[in-house]
Amino acid sequence: MELGKYSFGTGDRFAHQGEAQLQGSILAKEAGVELTHVWNKSHREHKTVKSEPESVRIEADNAVKNLGWTGQYLVDADHINMNTVDGFVPYSDFFTLDVADYIGKAASQEEMDAFVQKYAKYIGELSIPGIDAAFHIDEAFLKNIAANFIFAAKEAGKIYRRIAELKGNEDFIAEVSMDEVDDPQTPAELFFILATIADAGIPAQTIAPKFTGRFNKGVDYVGDVDQFAKEFEEDILVIQHAIKEFSLPKNLKLSVHSGSDKFSIYKPIREITKKYDTGVHIKTAGTTWLEELIGLAEAGGEGLDLAKAIYAKALGRFDELTGPYATVIDVQIEGLPTVDEVNAWTSKRFVDTLRHDQSNPDFNLQFRQLLHCGYKVAAEFGDTYFNALKKYEKTIAKNVTENIFDRHIKPLFIG
Repeated sequence: MELGKYSFGTGDRFAHQGEAQLQGSILAKEAGVELTHVWNKSHREHKTVKSEPESVRIEADNAVKNLGWTGQYLVDADHINMNTVDGFVPYSDFFTLDVADYIGKAASQEEMDAFVQKYAKYIGELSIPGIDAAFHIDEAFLKNIAANFIFAAKEAGKIYRRIAELKGNEDFIAEVSMDEVDDPQTPAELFFILATIADAGIPAQTIAPKFTGRFNKGVDYVGDVDQFAKEFEEDILVIQHAIKEFSLPKNLKLSVHSGSDKFSIYKPIREITKKYDTGVHIKTAGTTWLEELIGLAEAGGEGLDLAKAIYAKALGRFDELTGPYATVIDVQIEGLPTVDEVNAWTSKRFVDTLRHDQSNPDFNLQFRQLLHCGYKVAAEFGDTYFNALKKYEKTIAKNVTENIFDRHIKPLFIG
């Protein structure tokens, strides 16, 4: 299976917005851009809302059938490891192999020595076509790569082979993810990380490194956009060189995780991928749930009351909800409105505070990030929440599609 050039991941916590999400890719096709639509959901998200991997496959297949989609579409087992992979295998054809927990765990001394010996030919000045300055590589650098990444790549290889064993073939997409770590990987490090992936026998089609800057959930990029653009461009050139050096899949491309709402870097991503005629995978998990809340609030009445009730419970459970996302959010509790304040808001005020429109003076990124983590609260409302999604479906679907197409797909792929 070969992943399309441009692929776009959508997360749907409650499996109600599949058609509204796919409509964004349909609009992209009408505008001349062919996207592979990827539905993704992690083990943690399934556990939180008490769903099963099969539900994502059902949602995807139904959306495709009902809307007559003829393009490529996939179901991503998001951030899996050996402990969670088995339950996803029957229903997924895209697997994000998460090695973050294994980075820094040392392989055997024999394995590390063999790696340094194998790649000693790169010691000196490593020139990558298209990058002006060469990377200085010495033995200490190679030893550091070996110590930090060989074990992680081997674990990814184990997961890959487990999937192939259970599926009975290798007809699926493999992504290697290392974004949820403390330190970003430099382009020079990425080159040798790709060597470890090749050595582990993983035909990865996308690689998700950690870039410089903050990729907080559901809000804009925090960091130096020019530095990101430089790093993104150099990573693309490194990948192109590594494909030839290490016999990796020819369509291997960068994946941007926590890619939702990173509006300030969408233009450089679009321009750089077009410059090199290369693909990109963007993950946007999470924003759809917030568009559901926006749709409920916009509908007014019972919808608005429910949105307010969810916020009240989320604020009361601040530490519980934000703790698991501590590395990918920056929420200051003092920047959040009180429950009494929110209860006095109009429908418009709630929507303006939550919708990601940075030009609106009422927009509050603290409010948005807390509610991003608050989907567990909505799940606990059970039928009350799900019935509201059905009752206000038209309002919600409009917000979901507009968010995906206007705020994400257009600036990323159309301009």
